[in-house]
Amino acid sequence: MTDTYSPVPELNLLKEFSDGPGEDAFSHGFEFYEYDRPDAGLVEWLCLEGREEEVRGHLDQLTPFAQATDSGSFYALWHCDDRTDFATLPVIRFGDEGDLDIIEGLRNLFRLLAIDDESFTSWDEEREADPDEEHSPGHEAYVAWLKETFGLTPPTEPEADEILESGGKKYGARFVDWLEEFGSQEIDFDSWRKEIGGS
Repeated sequence: MTDTYSPVPELNLLKEFSDGPGEDAFSHGFEFYEYDRPDAGLVEWLCLEGREEEVRGHLDQLTPFAQATDSGSFYALWHCDDRTDFATLPVIRFGDEGDLDIIEGLRNLFRLLAIDDESFTSWDEEREADPDEEHSPGHEAYVAWLKETFGLTPPTEPEADEILESGGKKYGARFVDWLEEFGSQEIDFDSWRKEIGGS
């Protein structure tokens, strides 16, 4: 089918929900890109301007698919091996301030999106910081969809922390080592290793 969003059934289900009646935003900052969007920001983020063709083989192992924040962060699947179930691939969140998060698989990302906060801060904490803050208009529908479609619920604050920490521990060092094979020498790879728990 030419109108299928991606080769990842789970991602297609979320896109179908996102494009549903009303098309309400369901998680703050999240917005789908064209799947594998070539200008999502990878070249700039990795300081590879002018070297795109030289490092094309590496760049092709990252598949951007969505905006993560209103300020330019984005999500990409990392094809770290030859697995065929893309839904289990690590999801990399490239932050607009040079930060990295690694999430193990799309279902963990879907749970984090149910927090409805760009930085995955707990809703109670968000409300304390800004009492006028409101959930995204499609938030309740998304939580219901997540439960009905995958049997998943929004994570508690400790669960959200564990999701982010476990992805970093499992893939962090390996991902940064891989980036260092082709990334710019301007990048402080050691600080990334510490940040995502891979050191």
